[in-house]
Amino acid sequence: MKLENVTSESPGRGPRRYDDACGAAHALDLVGERWALLVIRELMFGPKRFGDLKADLAGISANVLTQRLESLEASGILVRRKLPPPASIQVYELTPWGYEAEPIFQALGRWAARSPSHDPRLPLSAVSLLLSFRTMVDPARIAGLALRVRLQLGREAYLVRIADGMLDVARSDAAEADAVLTAAPPAIAAAVYAGVPLAALEAEGALAIEGDRAAAERFVRLFVLPPKAAKDG
Repeated sequence: MKLENVTSESPGRGPRRYDDACGAAHALDLVGERWALLVIRELMFGPKRFGDLKADLAGISANVLTQRLESLEASGILVRRKLPPPASIQVYELTPWGYEAEPIFQALGRWAARSPSHDPRLPLSAVSLLLSFRTMVDPARIAGLALRVRLQLGREAYLVRIADGMLDVARSDAAEADAVLTAAPPAIAAAVYAGVPLAALEAEGALAIEGDRAAAERFVRLFVLPPKAAKDG
């Protein structure tokens, strides 16, 4: 008997359904297939090309990514569209309903961060890092703070703005920022969540700082992970 390719679904086979009226069960009908939630995650800060999605999802095959995009489009979670000239390229973008999924990632992130078996050394995308900021920011630490930090994360730049007790993140090449941090996402995460000194990352060549150094130092101390769950319950 010929074995199925484990990286793709069998031709002609529709998505598996739970046949359960529970809203959570229907949510799993919509996004429960492997990689589906992560595809949604990568679109949380705006549209992306197919190649960019594949590059940001370590381990996904082109075949499976195509299947997930088609399924999510059929469910009304994302749409395909063509950018106007001069770009004239096809991108994938969440629908307004698709963007409403962000609290799912925040709840899952807070819960899973407490897992004793979570390995922060695994690959981390720029979007994962930025969603973690919106999830783990400490309201007490940003109260009364006004700060603009630009993060140059590989091919993409993002602006983190803190004002009026709120943190906002958006794609931006804007030059106006108190500090600019240039690094791969794991290096920023090491400074923010593991307490690795910025100076140490600079010495390794893993990170560069421009602008107000004090602002950069303050920024990486604004986020707090929840305590780990006890293994014995």
